[in-house]
Amino acid sequence: MPIVPRLLLSITLAALAAPAPAAEPAAPRSISVTGQGETSGKPDIATLDAGVQTFAGTVIEASRDNQAIVDRIFAALEKQGIAEKDIQTANYSIWPEQDWPRGETGGKPRITGYRVSNTVHVKVRDIEAVGKVLAAVTDAGANSVNGVQFGVENTDALEAEARRLAMADARSRAESLAALAGVELGDVLTISMSESPGYPRPYAAARMEMADAGAPVPGIAPGEQSVTVSLHVTYAIR
Repeated sequence: MPIVPRLLLSITLAALAAPAPAAEPAAPRSISVTGQGETSGKPDIATLDAGVQTFAGTVIEASRDNQAIVDRIFAALEKQGIAEKDIQTANYSIWPEQDWPRGETGGKPRITGYRVSNTVHVKVRDIEAVGKVLAAVTDAGANSVNGVQFGVENTDALEAEARRLAMADARSRAESLAALAGVELGDVLTISMSESPGYPRPYAAARMEMADAGAPVPGIAPGEQSVTVSLHVTYAIR
């Protein structure tokens, strides 16, 4: 009878005694849905850019004329109750105006004067006063007004409500799918969120009227500020 080497016998016994590898746990069954929530509110703040452009034969003259108009705009804004912290120079630039000679080859341009541009960024905290502010800055000498925008300064409450609505929508969608599949919802496994910035919507009731007797004010419709939230939710099913 052949003798089995001790080493081979030990390896064989160890292999027989080793437990079988555990099976990988099955991934939990789940349903994934996307819920949408949207809320809106009446704007409580507006911003605008009032611009002044002046032209003169020298930089000093153009700058001086420009500053005189800007000073009048600042004074007009102060009369409208705009705080100093809500007025900011957004852009200031100077460039030469040039005249290129016609019919000359290799001719050099001639500087005819200098143009100065100054843009003042204004934040208006009284929505009802926006029309009056626009009239005031143009009366003071602003020759361009643009970038009029409306918004809600603090959107925390709108965002919280949008999240609540999105979660409720996700739950409703998941319950509907579970019923169709003949299963029941379990715990929430994952949640991820995407949020879109607010955008204006028509709000006709807030249209501006007249500033003073006989003084027309630009028609302004602030709209409504809207916040949209999407929640991607995965539920376990049983």
